[in-house]
Amino acid sequence: MGGEGSQPKNDGKSTTDSYSHVRKSNDTCQDSKLFDGNWPSCECPQGFTLLDPNDPNGDCKPDFTPTCDEVDSNNAGDMFDFIELNGINWPQSDYVHMKPTNEESCKSSCSKDCFCAVAIYANAQCWKKRFPLSNGRKETSPPAKAFVKFQKGDPRPGTPSQLPAKNKDQKSLILVVSTLFGTSAFVNIILIGVICVGFFVIYKKKARHIYPSSKSIETNLSHFTYQDLVEATDEFKDELGKGAFGVVYKGVIGKQIVAVKKLNRLVQDGEKEFQTEVDAIARTHHKNLVQLLGYCDEGEQRLLIYEYMSNGTLAMFLFGETRPTWKHRSYIAVGVAKGLAYLHEECSTQIIHCDIKPQNILLDDYYNAKISDFGLAKLLMMDQSHTNTGIRGTKGYVAPEWFRNMPVTVKVDVYSFGVLLLEIISCRKSLVFECDNEGVAVLTDLAWDYYHGGRLDAFVENDSEAIDDYKRLTWFVMVGLWCIQENSALRPTMRKVVQMLEGGIEVAEPPCPCPFSITTCKL
Repeated sequence: MGGEGSQPKNDGKSTTDSYSHVRKSNDTCQDSKLFDGNWPSCECPQGFTLLDPNDPNGDCKPDFTPTCDEVDSNNAGDMFDFIELNGINWPQSDYVHMKPTNEESCKSSCSKDCFCAVAIYANAQCWKKRFPLSNGRKETSPPAKAFVKFQKGDPRPGTPSQLPAKNKDQKSLILVVSTLFGTSAFVNIILIGVICVGFFVIYKKKARHIYPSSKSIETNLSHFTYQDLVEATDEFKDELGKGAFGVVYKGVIGKQIVAVKKLNRLVQDGEKEFQTEVDAIARTHHKNLVQLLGYCDEGEQRLLIYEYMSNGTLAMFLFGETRPTWKHRSYIAVGVAKGLAYLHEECSTQIIHCDIKPQNILLDDYYNAKISDFGLAKLLMMDQSHTNTGIRGTKGYVAPEWFRNMPVTVKVDVYSFGVLLLEIISCRKSLVFECDNEGVAVLTDLAWDYYHGGRLDAFVENDSEAIDDYKRLTWFVMVGLWCIQENSALRPTMRKVVQMLEGGIEVAEPPCPCPFSITTCKL
């Protein structure tokens, strides 16, 4: 059990044939002829509705509130229920594959897993899937069952709770129209005026309900007033840290400890950017990303409320007095890589972090790595950068293309991750003052020199645990060197990085990352 696995094989009888119709989120596609120039006909499955009713090929949203609260394994069955869908699958969203198993065990496992949104059961196998769901399709073979999880207490998804009221309104309207035809012209005018005013009031009330203000964000996140957060943080007294995006304070909301990030000045026209980015962050669900719990957009104040990470930043963990174990460092490296791969390839909207560094990697109670500040790069004023060139990012982690006025892609994050990986391996900072203060040792140059000279024991400063695991140490360094290639086309994707770190694919011999660089310190 556990690990990623293959999906139920398509034997050619799927209603989509072998065609992959890409949609952003929770969708299923029906039959389509591929050679007549038409797109597949798509619809939302039971339990989901169109995000935009005017866009039949747009995203679908769940009719229930997704949750990732802690689940007690003893009462998970009392907390959740399932919608059963036949012949529907989302082949690209699974993260756990279990076999052999039975239907009840499949559902039970999904109930107890807060990340599990849907469980697919077929041929004594179970695939657990999480949001966002993409590339949904109807399949006739094998006969798979999809169990969509929702929390009890919500109205059962797919049940039109407002239908009776709607029918009643329609009957009332018919009665009013009938009355109009039986009265004088003067009374008709009065009634028509009253009806128009009534419709206007109802429309505005409905609009306010959907959009509480012109600044509202269409998410399931909690909205807080600025005064709420002043009280929650005891007037912003307990500062946890600060960075390019703002200052983070410790707070308490209800009984939950939270981290409140007070953002710096936004870019020009930053209101729209704030709404867009917060909406993108709210759609993410991954164990290696810090969870966004709420927000505030009152006046000029922009604040974000995150889950609290009790063990601080990776920088504190790596560069403290005690060197962390090699096993733990390896685990953290893979976790960060998986979080970035999710942001780059699995989100409905691709997210480029732009500032990967140890200070933006947080550690929870169990020292699991979680990426923070993702999706906020567009909110940063250019003059708030940590460099003097107006580049987004931090000196020592910035990809070369930033300096060359080249298009910025996800490969800038790959470069930054390569530097971070070398820091995790060696417990050295990316820029180190060495050689009797004669210059600055650049970690990427040191890594290449140590690797090329066959002296990785010196690179990890004779860390016995890492040296005993020399094969893993070598391929981790090789992956780091591939990530920091000056030519961005040579850098691997983060998905491939994860596969190399986990030993799923062989790591090829890396070339010199920057053939024209000169090391500051002689070895």
